[in-house]
Amino acid sequence: MPFHNLDVYRKAYELSLAVHRRSLAFPVMEQRELASQLRRATKSICANLAEGMGRQMSPADVVRFVRSALGSCDETRIWLEYARDLGYLDSDEFRVMHEGYCEVGRMLNGLLKSWRARGEARRGV
Repeated sequence: MPFHNLDVYRKAYELSLAVHRRSLAFPVMEQRELASQLRRATKSICANLAEGMGRQMSPADVVRFVRSALGSCDETRIWLEYARDLGYLDSDEFRVMHEGYCEVGRMLNGLLKSWRARGEARRGV
C-alpha cells in the first residue's frame, strides 16, 4: 500500500504543515531551537511512514519504521508542551495540535499491530 493512501500519513502530513506554519511565528531566538526541533519531529513521522511503506521488504522492516514514526509522534507532543508552557502556543492551539498528535499516535499503534500480525502470520506464529 502506497504511503499516500494511509489515513495516518495524510493526518500526520496535514498536522505537520499546520505546526510548521505556526512555528514560524515563534520568537527568533527559538527558530533554531524549539521551532526547528518541533518541525523536524513532525516531518519525521511522515518520512518514516513513507520510507517504511515504500520499502516493505518485510513486515519487520515496516514495523521498525512505524515504531520510529511513533517515537517522533511522542517527541512532537513533548515539544508542543514546551511551546505552550513557554507561551508560544495558546491553550486552544495547543489542545488542537496535541489532540491531533494523540490521534496520530493511536493510528500508528493500529498500523503497528496490523504489521506485527502480518509478520507473525508470515512466520507461522
